[in-house]
Amino acid sequence: MPVTKRDYYEVLGLTREADDQQIKSAYRKLALQFHPDRNPDNKESEEKFKEAAEAYSVLSDPQKRAAYDRFGLQGVQSMGGAGSFDPSAFDLSDILGDFFGLGDLFGNQRQRRNRPQRGEDVRYDLEIQFENAVFGLTAEIQVPRSEICNRCEGKGAEPGSGPTTCSTCRGRGEILFQQGFLSVRRTCGNCGGRGQIIKTPCSECRGQGYRPMQRKIKVDIPAGVDNGTRLRLSHEGEPGPNGGPPGDLYVVLKVKEHPFLERQDYDLYCSIPINVAQAALGDEIEIPTLEQPHKLKIPEGTRTGAEFRIRHKGVPHVNSHGCGDLVVQVEVTTPTKLTREQKRLFEQLRETLPTDNKPNEKGLFEKVKDYFM
Repeated sequence: MPVTKRDYYEVLGLTREADDQQIKSAYRKLALQFHPDRNPDNKESEEKFKEAAEAYSVLSDPQKRAAYDRFGLQGVQSMGGAGSFDPSAFDLSDILGDFFGLGDLFGNQRQRRNRPQRGEDVRYDLEIQFENAVFGLTAEIQVPRSEICNRCEGKGAEPGSGPTTCSTCRGRGEILFQQGFLSVRRTCGNCGGRGQIIKTPCSECRGQGYRPMQRKIKVDIPAGVDNGTRLRLSHEGEPGPNGGPPGDLYVVLKVKEHPFLERQDYDLYCSIPINVAQAALGDEIEIPTLEQPHKLKIPEGTRTGAEFRIRHKGVPHVNSHGCGDLVVQVEVTTPTKLTREQKRLFEQLRETLPTDNKPNEKGLFEKVKDYFM
């Protein structure tokens, strides 16, 4: 008893009003779901895959679809269609070649391999002084990267010779072989999908077409950069395969620490020691900066930890106007070694300064106690 075939529209889950794109999408979904490579040794999945392929082979052909819509299965059989459907002759590369990354399974790799491609980006770490990060500089660096071989001009073959057609794939870059009930194309392992073989490789680059070189490049580092800043130099990376554009060079900066200055965003911070006399009486001191020394006035009665902000003595804004500030924090230092004269003067000073331990004066604890009584 002959097996009754299901309606092709039903197989693909479509109505008879479906357009070409809907037919293609429906088949693509089923083919990926039931493909034998995803369902090894599964007879049911194999049959569903064959059924979907047969339905698509008819409905994707305008003449066969018209005959099927009008006369059914018999109309297609009269055209050499459904009844004589040969899955092994049905090429899936066009419909599934690039879908979900299955290009290697279904071919179409040679075109991508031989197509001009963008070169890889290159990273170079550059350490600079703190002052260079603040004021900027032009640095000359040596970047290791590949350069086109001068001997073979990037062709990979000795001068006077050239590539020959691959005998394995006959220049196609792919090999067609039988896998189950269908034909599958794979990248040629002999030529790597290029379709050509270099029999006499260049003696300089050994057939690669490129040679490792050290290239000198000038880098303009703008004022105000910080640790970790990335500078992009267009087209200074690796050359692109098959004549494609080169990649980019990224210079990543590492800024050395400063002996006494600390950076926070665009402001600079430093700590300056002063003695008790300067703190009590006030003074004018010189503050070292990255440029000329700056005179700072210390008012009377300054306490340790006091901060003074010097405008526009910080870090310039990168590629912009404006500049940060320099913040100076003073630390009042207590002398540990005194001369006899200094000790005598401090003793006289002690007798004249008020203290909290005299009987006629209330200490801090007593004042707090009275406040809450």
